Amino acid sequence: MKRSYVPVALLLTVLFLNIIFTQYMVHQYFYEHYTNTIIAAVVNLILFPIAFLIYKKGVNVND
Repeated sequence: MKRSYVPVALLLTVLFLNIIFTQYMVHQYFYEHYTNTIIAAVVNLILFPIAFLIYKKGVNVND
């Protein structure tokens, strides 16, 4: 059975975006831009379930 690395690449991309938005959120909080902080936090909350769904559908642990 051929292995597909597309779900792994998608998962890495989403998790990398999580890191970027977390850094952006901390930076905006430090400079007291609270609206941008909340927006980055919401994007982080949206990205995490997407990463979880990619993991559940694409990456088979039992192979």
